[in-house]
Amino acid sequence: MSKTQANTKVAAPESNFGQSGNFVRENQKSLLFISGAVIALIVIYFLYLKVYLGPREVKAADQMYRAQDFWAQKDWDKAIKGDASYPGFEKIINDYSNTKAANLAYFYLGSAYLNKGEYHKAIESLNNYRGDDTMVAAEAFGSTGDAYVELKDYSNAATYFNKAVDKAKNKFLSPLYLKKLGLVYEETKDNKSASDAYKRIKTEYPESAEAQNIDEYIARVDAKL
Repeated sequence: MSKTQANTKVAAPESNFGQSGNFVRENQKSLLFISGAVIALIVIYFLYLKVYLGPREVKAADQMYRAQDFWAQKDWDKAIKGDASYPGFEKIINDYSNTKAANLAYFYLGSAYLNKGEYHKAIESLNNYRGDDTMVAAEAFGSTGDAYVELKDYSNAATYFNKAVDKAKNKFLSPLYLKKLGLVYEETKDNKSASDAYKRIKTEYPESAEAQNIDEYIARVDAKL
């Protein structure tokens, strides 16, 4: 190999480095623009949270308490629609979308529809709830299961009762939904799955109210196996 060839090969990386430097210099304005745009988006996002969304959260919570009172009193129509002075959960959702209050309103609204016998609306509202609270999320799944039971859609009912059991993971709600799950399986003649659900209550939640007479349920389905 000649010295000329060797020098050519050694110089190549230097040439590439130079090209990289040229790229940065030639595109400096574009890179600065992109960096500025990213920073601007971050600033806009935090302004959105503080200036726009923050006050809406407060106002939505202030507006919703009366609907919650109607819900507690089982005045489902007023809980849904409100009255002359205060909005119901429907209006809270429409007027204050993207707030935590509107998200929680979906749970209350679905529960109200369930109690009114409007099962499809209940399912739609409950499925729109996206909350971090374990108890409320578990109840949302469980109430969705109840709505499907009323519609005699036992496959979906079982799916949502299972979700409720897994989400709750506590001695109050899990045995309740396990029992409902067992009853759904019985309705579909799946006695083995029903027995498994009832036995989970007996072994995992022996001190729950549902466990007190669960042996009767176990004996009933095991006799059919």
